Amino acid sequence: MKNMNIKVYFYVFFVMLSAYALTGVNFDKIIKRNKIWETRILVMTLSMIMGYLLTNFIYDFLDICRIL
Repeated sequence: MKNMNIKVYFYVFFVMLSAYALTGVNFDKIIKRNKIWETRILVMTLSMIMGYLLTNFIYDFLDICRIL
């Protein structure tokens, strides 16, 4: 149960970190003009995907290091 709580904190942290990192990306050249909501949904989705991948990577890496 304790490991699951740590993983939830990792998810929250890395999703927020990814959302912050994506604010530095200029989506104007990719997204059509006046598509604000679509851009926000894209940023939220990308930040959740990146947060999920980073959490699993870090969690698995720490688990492997503990085995060694």
